[in-house]
Amino acid sequence: MATLVLQVPDESLVAKVKQACKMLVGVASVKVQKPKEYDITKTAGYREAMEDVKHGRVHHADSVDDMFKDIFGENIFNEIRSSHV
Repeated sequence: MATLVLQVPDESLVAKVKQACKMLVGVASVKVQKPKEYDITKTAGYREAMEDVKHGRVHHADSVDDMFKDIFGENIFNEIRSSHV
């Protein structure tokens, strides 16, 4: 069985679209599903990040360049920087 997904931005039209779809020959069922609310605070990644903050496992860089210097080391950073300018 094939599934067709329609996105209807105007919620006031949902009932009419559902009714119209039911009138199509061969349509077995029509279901309306509201979008789920996404709460980042419920994710494992968020909880892990908050644990890192709590235990001081964070680093501050004054700029993006400083961050990459810390990651790659100054020599490699300078090589990368000069080859991609």
